[in-house]
Amino acid sequence: QRFEDFLARKWSSEKRFGLEGCEVMIPALKTIIDKSSEMGIEYVIMGMPHRGRLNVLANVIRKELEQIFCQFDPKLEAADEGSGDVKYHLGMYHERINRATNKKITLSLMANPSHLEAVDPVVQGKTKAEQFYRGDTAGKKVMSILLHGDAAFAGQGVVYETFHLSDLPSYTTNGTIHVVVNNQIGFTTDPRMARSSPYPTDVARVVNAPIFHVNADDPEAVMYVCSVAAEWRNTFNKDVVVDLVCYRRRGHNEMDEPMFTQPLMYKQIHKQVPVLKKYADKLIADGTVTLQEFEEEIAKYDRICEEAYTRSKDNKILHIKHWLDSPWPGFFNVDGEPKSMSCPPTGISEDLLTHIGNVASSVPVKDFKIHAGLSRILRARLEMTKNRVVDWALAEYMAFGSFLKEGIHVRLSGQDVERGTFSHRHHVLHDQEVDKRTCVPMNHLWEQQAPYTVCNSSLSEYGVLGFELGFAMASPNALVCWEAQFGDFHNTAQCIIDQFISSGQAKWVRHNGIVLLLPHGMEGMGPEHSSARPERFLQMSNDDSDAYPEFSEQFEVSQLYECNWIVVNCSTPANYFHVLRRQILLPFRKPLIILTPKSLLRHPEAKSSFDEMVSGTTFQRVIPENGLAAHAPHEVKRVIFCTGKVYYDLVKERKNQDLEKQVAITRLEQISPFPFDLLKEELEKYPGADLVWCQEEHKNSGYYDYVKPRFRTIVNHTQPIWYVGREPAAAAATGNKNTHLVSLRRFLDTAFNLEAFEGKTF
Repeated sequence: QRFEDFLARKWSSEKRFGLEGCEVMIPALKTIIDKSSEMGIEYVIMGMPHRGRLNVLANVIRKELEQIFCQFDPKLEAADEGSGDVKYHLGMYHERINRATNKKITLSLMANPSHLEAVDPVVQGKTKAEQFYRGDTAGKKVMSILLHGDAAFAGQGVVYETFHLSDLPSYTTNGTIHVVVNNQIGFTTDPRMARSSPYPTDVARVVNAPIFHVNADDPEAVMYVCSVAAEWRNTFNKDVVVDLVCYRRRGHNEMDEPMFTQPLMYKQIHKQVPVLKKYADKLIADGTVTLQEFEEEIAKYDRICEEAYTRSKDNKILHIKHWLDSPWPGFFNVDGEPKSMSCPPTGISEDLLTHIGNVASSVPVKDFKIHAGLSRILRARLEMTKNRVVDWALAEYMAFGSFLKEGIHVRLSGQDVERGTFSHRHHVLHDQEVDKRTCVPMNHLWEQQAPYTVCNSSLSEYGVLGFELGFAMASPNALVCWEAQFGDFHNTAQCIIDQFISSGQAKWVRHNGIVLLLPHGMEGMGPEHSSARPERFLQMSNDDSDAYPEFSEQFEVSQLYECNWIVVNCSTPANYFHVLRRQILLPFRKPLIILTPKSLLRHPEAKSSFDEMVSGTTFQRVIPENGLAAHAPHEVKRVIFCTGKVYYDLVKERKNQDLEKQVAITRLEQISPFPFDLLKEELEKYPGADLVWCQEEHKNSGYYDYVKPRFRTIVNHTQPIWYVGREPAAAAATGNKNTHLVSLRRFLDTAFNLEAFEGKTF
């Protein structure tokens, strides 16, 4: 309470989302941590909204008070680390000795946005990862605590998505303690609000977790209930909810006037005696402490705050890295910068490719009967391996397998990822005669290898993507991939993408290497199963379309370091292999958005040779024209730039029209950050050609709005880049197959009509 009083005195007109009315939450959390430490817990990961966050940072995590107080200084300059965030969103990581048990305890409070409950699955993912890396399969060393407001707990669906993950094998954290700060029942005579019995008396029907209700005006009851809840979780490894029934002394924030809308309630609240005074009066009346002892404790804490306030004035620069919630010891140098600005080649030896291909084609468990259709798939893989070629699924297998040999954990999560939505992956084999008997050949590559985790998630995007983001926070030495069943399904996880993945490093100096695999392609399958909405990712990319960069030997890697995420649309299995490999070989971590294929998974032309994947080869940001047009560039009339699947349509049409000398086709594999250097070379190669961007998406979707100004920057606005593709549309794609084919025919005709843009104004 004195912490909140101090902030209110010093900064009366500042938002801080104080804890007044539920100050008992602090001893509640400390009791849970103390009891859990006593029962063997070494690491507690926490997520909470903004109300009471500064108090938790100060009095539970034990963030230095001067670091908190200096956040209120309007003259505090920001270090050049990113855009930062408001003080009541920041997180913290701290190792200290637990005073109650004298054991070492690590506490991590996750940074989070204003979007209530969005941090829940992120906390669970990080908790799962920390348990995984410690071999803590039963959750006896690492646990999570989630704090909720009552309205958000009931109203935000991600709460239930997160609860739903708690019993899934590859997602369970073996029980979470949920603490609800309940402002709804501040004045009640309900007997359940008295001291709870040792075992739950009420079970939430939806989440199927025991709920302990306790009146926040009774600190002893709260601490007792929290001790029981911690014992419950650490004994039975199940979720448990503690419902702190309290009131909110102020409005939504300190600048809000609650009497505008709740006059009668707040008349009652203003009459309430603060819990500290109530409890102190009780202890003094009992003879437990004297009034003088109580006043001395008050004076002692006030003095601590005043001294910290004085020290806080010495802070002139705010360093966001001091608030980092997920440090990676040893990965960066002491200043938090990458140890180098280079990336080694991403290819691997042919022996390694062959070995992984052979295992991918086998059943490494005896007396295991697989489906006949799967036998054909494995035989086809073996044949490809013998012929030194890969399709999309085998290229992915080789990228994943190579990491396992290097000690890098690989985790692939999402709906139906074990088989693959398009029945192409089959990373988990099922015995046709023994129920639930499975085999994961990837875990049989070598005797000493990192584990491979492939897990079908619940039918959730928001919760599961948040979970995988949290998992990826725990260690840079893991490839964590989330695959959407179809690319457009990511939009139900838009909050995680916008608030955490796109902007997480800028706000919280928090690197993350999560990979999003988003199936994408116009194939006449309707508006919901076509587009992964690449335009949204490109619109949120932070590279400047008008700034002509300076090129250097380190340009490729330094450009990746400066971006907020990487967006690629690979046209070959080999390039998919390389971009996955590059993700781990880079000296830093960035989110990677991959628009993955559907029909190309089985396209006869979409195969790559081992020669494109062996040692010394690397990811190609741009794949230039290498046919007849490239041999006589001065005769080329048009250069078509494209990305992804449409390349195969264009090549086929060019051959049909016998235009292989007049038209060059260049593939943009890495769309963002934009490969200015390589495209400049391509443009200079064809001085007499007009420039066309061709895409299969509608004009207001896809890539054109992103690439057009960047191409124009390269040519200093002296030449147009014409658009060829489908017309603007409200829906992402048509649901009529004939309409799809007609529009495809129309834009292919335009692409190869060398007079299409004559006399037109750009």
